Amino acid sequence: MPYLMVAWPAVFAGVAFAWRSNRTRPWLIPPAALGHLLLTALASARMGYPGPEGWLGLDPLGRVVLFLVSILFAACAFFSVGYLRFRADRDNRVFSACLLLFLSTMTLTIWSRHWGLMWVAMEATTLAGAPLVYFNRNSGSLEATWKYLIVSSVGIALALLGTFFLAYASVRQGLPTSLLIEDLVANAPLLSPPWLRSGFALILIGYGTKMGLAPMHTWKPDAYGEAPGVAGALFSGGMTACAFLMILRALRLLKAAGEEAFAEQLLLWIGIFSVAVAAVFVVRQKDLKRMLAYSSVEHMGILALGAGIGGAALPGVLLHMVNNGFAKGVLFLSVGNIHRAFGSKTTDRVRGAVRRLPLSGMLLLAGLFAVACSPPFGPFVSLLVILKGIFQAGWHWVGGALLLLLFFIFAGLGTTVLSAAQGVPPEESDGAEPVYRDTFLTGAPILALMGLVLLLGLHIPGFLQAFLADAVQYMEGGR
Repeated sequence: MPYLMVAWPAVFAGVAFAWRSNRTRPWLIPPAALGHLLLTALASARMGYPGPEGWLGLDPLGRVVLFLVSILFAACAFFSVGYLRFRADRDNRVFSACLLLFLSTMTLTIWSRHWGLMWVAMEATTLAGAPLVYFNRNSGSLEATWKYLIVSSVGIALALLGTFFLAYASVRQGLPTSLLIEDLVANAPLLSPPWLRSGFALILIGYGTKMGLAPMHTWKPDAYGEAPGVAGALFSGGMTACAFLMILRALRLLKAAGEEAFAEQLLLWIGIFSVAVAAVFVVRQKDLKRMLAYSSVEHMGILALGAGIGGAALPGVLLHMVNNGFAKGVLFLSVGNIHRAFGSKTTDRVRGAVRRLPLSGMLLLAGLFAVACSPPFGPFVSLLVILKGIFQAGWHWVGGALLLLLFFIFAGLGTTVLSAAQGVPPEESDGAEPVYRDTFLTGAPILALMGLVLLLGLHIPGFLQAFLADAVQYMEGGR
């Protein structure tokens, strides 16, 4: 099963790269996505099939992330067909192939049970994602691509060093050297505490860079700002979830070693700092995509903060990861449509989006309230659980500070989004007829994601509740 799930999109990527027709090539992406979604359903029902020597297997945490990534990619796959149809002037060979490779490498990250293999898979997501950022092939996208590669590579190098420290924590105590997750967890009480702590700190910084936690977030505004909306959706909803999965697995190891207080303190402080940084930079932000990048920093901070609190906040953290992924998909795809319609992504030129693109404009407004954790959307429910856990744990000042920062972030997001959505479109006021309009392929996937965000605010399906409960038990030491 794991080999098939990793190979399926990779094979389609090879076919897409060899495909000659620029017009029909994007249609290879949806069947790959639907096949991956079917395999995800089968793997979730029959969880726990390790590969040789246990290097590949699906743990309860990975099952939640796989659920998110597969559904999000399916929506983006159909959207990409409509998007690339409009960009017919540009060769989509590399973009289509790398989009599918991106899914393959994220899948390998999720299934990996060995810290070395996880590192290789996460580094592969960096390489597969770079051409997606560079798709527009202008000076801005070139600069953003290099910044993404350099900053992410520094982060991933630190994560590799942290992985070495985990291995040395065994060597230091004369234990058999193994980087398999379950071997490390089983030997956790015997591992060298200083090397274990150092390894976690480096892993947090390294994978926190990929996740976009402050102050390692500096690649995000440029990469998200220059990449197509479909790439931004997968980065902010999929890749960040995979990076967070790595951090949660490291946190589980420190819990097993009795060092959770050290790890949780680091997560708590870096989480609240990330939310504070987002609150500063999201205010008076004119670029819609950069605004979403800082919103992503905010929500990654909420995830880290909730993981640092642990306990009753943990179910909310995992649910918030899913909710944020779907909500970011709504926003990035909507902004992608608006960018195409106006030829700009800044509020200097984008006005009256609801008039120009009624569907995308209304979904942008709905996405604003969802990502701002307003009822009745899913992020409101998950944030409520996280806040309950924070106050139950006695961190009253943290809960108060988080609420205050969220108020400023909502004000900043609202100002930018309302400026873009309201008013009269510039071209319409000049009497010119716009070219780009909402279509079924560029509208239906966003509607589907918005429906999921709303559903998760009104009712959490039983299977997802079971997934989350299993993941929480796994984090607390269960199998």
